[in-house]
Order: sequence, then structure tokens, then C-alpha cells
Amino acid sequence: MGPMNQTNPVPEHNPQEVYADKLLGFTIPSRNARGRMVRLDEPLDAILAAHDYPAPIRHLLAEALVLTTLMGGLLKGDGSQVTMQAQTEAGAVNLLVCDYKDGDLRGYVDFDQGKLAELGANPSLFALFGKGYLAITFDVAGKQGRYQGIVPLEGDSLSQACESYFFQSEQVPTLIRCAVRSDGQGCVAAGMLVQHLPDGEEGRERLHTRLDHPEWEHVAIMSGSLRHEELLDPTLSLEAMVWRLFHEESEVRIQPGADISRGCRCTIGHYEQVLARFPEEDRQDMRNSEGLILVDCAFCSKQFAIAA
Repeated sequence: MGPMNQTNPVPEHNPQEVYADKLLGFTIPSRNARGRMVRLDEPLDAILAAHDYPAPIRHLLAEALVLTTLMGGLLKGDGSQVTMQAQTEAGAVNLLVCDYKDGDLRGYVDFDQGKLAELGANPSLFALFGKGYLAITFDVAGKQGRYQGIVPLEGDSLSQACESYFFQSEQVPTLIRCAVRSDGQGCVAAGMLVQHLPDGEEGRERLHTRLDHPEWEHVAIMSGSLRHEELLDPTLSLEAMVWRLFHEESEVRIQPGADISRGCRCTIGHYEQVLARFPEEDRQDMRNSEGLILVDCAFCSKQFAIAA
């Protein structure tokens, strides 16, 4: 972890700087704020390539993967995992699910092709989901265990829905910026999450005060000035963006985080363990004429033949 200040600016080019496929954490001690940034390139293309998603679904999943990575970067300790799930019963999207664990990222969208085709080229979040909900689950390594928050899937984007989650479920003022670009050369998506965590201000009854806190108002204004073009600029490192936003602060501490990769955890061994939990009569019903159980992985679109 290292400080940045006005006498020690981020150099224009440094091979140690983070440009893509790696988390970057930062804190602003004088403002009681913390943040995470990420730009996804190769892992994103690998995840999207598993299915022939139409453009609106590619954009939706790309944003969801960025958000899941940013939230996963808030967890401490190896083995911790965050899962984001958005679901509805009447929209074009039936289910969106992503999870992040120790740098491994995966995601999948199940949708109704017919309903999607009726929505046009750029459907809104409400058009895609209707009256859906967003569930975010944190499985924290160690004694903290699992906790989950569920909020209505509201707002103009998944980013706004996640901001609502932090406000409603964790009472933490949060600002999120996300940008996605998809063209014939692939897909790139990036985002920033910034939070206010002042000492001694915890609990729902203090939320209004915290939203009006001058420290948070300042950080939110600075963070909100970040442009989509900057987030997606491959020549602009994440450190350089942090410097542009907060170079007037007395100190900003940065800490590169995990390398991000497509991390589907499907293996024959994993599915053998899952199937072993079923009674033998149930496994018998699952077998085909050759005595094999065929298991499809929705995340990576692979099929596994299990001799269970």
C-alpha cells in the first residue's frame, strides 16, 4: 500500500500500474472513504463467449460482472465470496447470477429470446426485468459467516440498484460508476465503487446524517465527475484515474488487489460430490441409456458425463 499526494504524483507510465484485469483498492483517510476500481477485458470476453448473447444481454452481464468484482474486492480473507442474483417472473430476463471468489469471476444470464426481441435495441432495466429483485450474498471466510440483502430491482441500471442495496441493507453511503463498450473487437467494462465509512456512525438511524456529511458530499462530487470515456480508456491506468479525482487530498493510499480471471469451478469431481448427495434411486432416474448422467454447466456452457 502506498500514498499519493501532490508532491508525489502518479507517473504518466509505470509498468507496475494497473490497466486491466486486476482490482485496485484505495482509501482517503482524511475523508473516511474507501474505493475499488476495475477494468475487465480478457476475462470478460471469455465469460461472454460461452453463450451467444444478444447485445442487450451482453451489456447487462458485463455491467453485472464489474459490479460483482467491485463488491468482491471489499471482502477480506481468502475464501470469501460475493454472489449477485437478479430475478423476476415476468420479464425478458429470467435470471442473472454472478459470483466472485479470490479473483475468480463467473456469470450467466437466462432470458426469453421472444420477449427480448419485442423490447427493441436498448431496453431499460425495468423492461428487462419488470418487477424483479436483487439479492446480494456475502460468504465471508472465518467466523463472520454468510449474510444477504434483498432489495427491489429499481433504478435506471444495475449500478443504481446496487447503490440502493448498500443504502438500504448496510446503511453505507455508496457511489458506483460503471461503463461498458462492446464492438467487433470484443467487450470492455469498467467501474468504480466509493463508500463513506466514518468512525462512530453506524446504524440505520444515522443514515440521513451520513448522506449529508460534508466529507461524503465532497467525495461523492469528485467521484461523480469520472467519465465513462476515462473508465474505458485502455491507455489510462486505474491509479491515474484515482489521481485525477483526488489529487487535492492530503493523502490517498492505493493497494493493488487480486488478478481477475474467468473462474468457472465446474469439474467432474465437483459434480460427483453433488450427485453423491442424491439417493441412488434419484441418480438412477438421471442416467441415460449408457449409464451416464449428463450435467450442463450454465456458466461455461460445457457438458460433463458423470459415471455416478
